[in-house]
Amino acid sequence: MSQSIGVQEKQTRPLSTAKAGERVRLVRIDAGRGLNNRLASMGLVPNAELRVVSNGHPGPFVLIVKEAKVVLGRGVAQKILVK
Repeated sequence: MSQSIGVQEKQTRPLSTAKAGERVRLVRIDAGRGLNNRLASMGLVPNAELRVVSNGHPGPFVLIVKEAKVVLGRGVAQKILVK
């Protein structure tokens, strides 16, 4: 069973690596309780489908989550793991 978890971990990547127009699924957020709660209030929860609108280097990350636009800083986007 731990082997399948390892495979899943290798398939994940930071949201910050996703390109504009790409659809990804949120796996987990590597952050403290406060940030996890704040992101959950915006619909960013495990298994949520995200559509990347803009990966503006070096600017903010723009997503569509449940038909709502969400803007994140690059540091936060790096803490969100997707597949």
